[in-house]
Amino acid sequence: MDKQDKILKEITQELFDLLQMKVNFTIKKEEDVFIIQFKTDEPGVLIGYHGQALAALQQMITMIAFKKLGEWVRILVDVEDYREKRKEVLERMTMNMAEKVKVSGQSQILPPMSSFERRIVHLVLANHSEVETVSEGEGEQRHVVIKRKA
Repeated sequence: MDKQDKILKEITQELFDLLQMKVNFTIKKEEDVFIIQFKTDEPGVLIGYHGQALAALQQMITMIAFKKLGEWVRILVDVEDYREKRKEVLERMTMNMAEKVKVSGQSQILPPMSSFERRIVHLVLANHSEVETVSEGEGEQRHVVIKRKA
């Protein structure tokens, strides 16, 4: 276990001790990203509405790690494969909406999403021959519009 692994483990354990939550977690490094995977009896508490709590948790751990290590490390926090499951849901929804645009010709407005989720939508349709995507709105109201290519 290297210094970064050790520090991340300490930070994560201390954080959940302070929160008085019992969680099991593993940390693995894939390329240049540390993935912290949680298992808990209360996954919804850690995930929050559309992953907002998960994003906040990831940001806190990242900032504390920066303070302790003196350098930025890429960290991805996940709870019981939420991110992968959410990605699959977004991919299916995006393809269904793209089909609606192709058939009806009417643009489809997706609900507000995080930058992580909007990126997934854009990537799914990046090479599509008939539709394109554009992000619109500000802050928490930022969303993707799927429309026919001009």
